Amino acid sequence: MSTPDRNILLVAACALVDGDGRILLAQRPEGKSLAGLWEFPGGKVEPGETPEETLIRELDEELGIRTKVACLAPLTFASHTYDSFHLLMPLYVCRRYEGVAHGREGQAVKWVRPKALRDYPMPPADEPLIPYLMDLL
Repeated sequence: MSTPDRNILLVAACALVDGDGRILLAQRPEGKSLAGLWEFPGGKVEPGETPEETLIRELDEELGIRTKVACLAPLTFASHTYDSFHLLMPLYVCRRYEGVAHGREGQAVKWVRPKALRDYPMPPADEPLIPYLMDLL
């Protein structure tokens, strides 16, 4: 069934992996929708941007991490219907980057072992991505 008034929102997400095989999660800050939930960093793809360009921009703005397109490997995607929009979210894996991740927008960040990802409450669109990361790492 189609709902013509529902917009599709394209958001790119990244599983940033450190040298110990842990994945970075960021906690959604107070005041944002789904506040307090943990998610893979990323953001809305702006007009004229590719998902890879979005991740390069967002990782720098949100976490102080610098990377390049060649370091972003597409893994899978999420497709999830929320009440007012439909989210389409490609997930990339990044193992090569510069900088030390820290919450530049006041958000908490945590490096998590793949098997512990389910211990962190996540938005509904992020949860189905976990098995892909567990198989990969």
